[in-house]
Amino acid sequence: MPILQPWSVDAVNLPEHADNAIHTDAGARAAGFSGALVAGVTTYAYLTHVPATAWGMAWLEGGGAEVRFRHPVMDADRVDLTIEELDGDEPTVAASVDGTARAVARFLESAEVLPERDGPALDPIEFVVDASWSDYGFRAGDDCPIYTDRGIAHPASWPRLANRFCHEQLVDGSWIHIRSRIAHHGVAPVGSTARASAVVAERFDSRAGERAVLDVRISADGSPVASIEHEAIIRLATT
Repeated sequence: MPILQPWSVDAVNLPEHADNAIHTDAGARAAGFSGALVAGVTTYAYLTHVPATAWGMAWLEGGGAEVRFRHPVMDADRVDLTIEELDGDEPTVAASVDGTARAVARFLESAEVLPERDGPALDPIEFVVDASWSDYGFRAGDDCPIYTDRGIAHPASWPRLANRFCHEQLVDGSWIHIRSRIAHHGVAPVGSTARASAVVAERFDSRAGERAVLDVRISADGSPVASIEHEAIIRLATT
């Protein structure tokens, strides 16, 4: 497979994330931050630039990732994507600002369907994939052309959908995406009908606040495209 290459981008705080107050200046300051946080799925979109440009459709159709968010990326930060280490054939890519890793992702060239977990079911999400799902990365600064050229959803779409479950059904204020484990099983063409289902596999308290772990399954026109283990702080601890 082609060797992964480093890349850099100026972070963009996309307007569709403003419904989570943490991605607005006022909401982020109320939570103790200096300004608006860039959405974790946007940072993940930057990370995916590295395997997508090197591995192409093979990764998009059957690869995977394990991403953790360590520190926030702020609007207009310069984000450097570097290949930190190799674990066998599985590279780790860091998204850093001023030399500090803000998020780290381990990318897999191939990934199996994640084991299904039990828990209370959330209401499913269903919609027709339109251009906003294929050009998400482009609008955020990811110049990889494969999504718009082929008319397929950007891989950041999958944790973005998992975030919708959190925002629409689990939270009532600011919240933070912590990590995702993602396995790809296909791609979602523009015009296809996407359907996502989710259960709350875990829910527990931590020093940072109440956390939830979701098991999310996504299909397009009935064919599986992704399975995700998705963790978020759904209620921030008060200080």
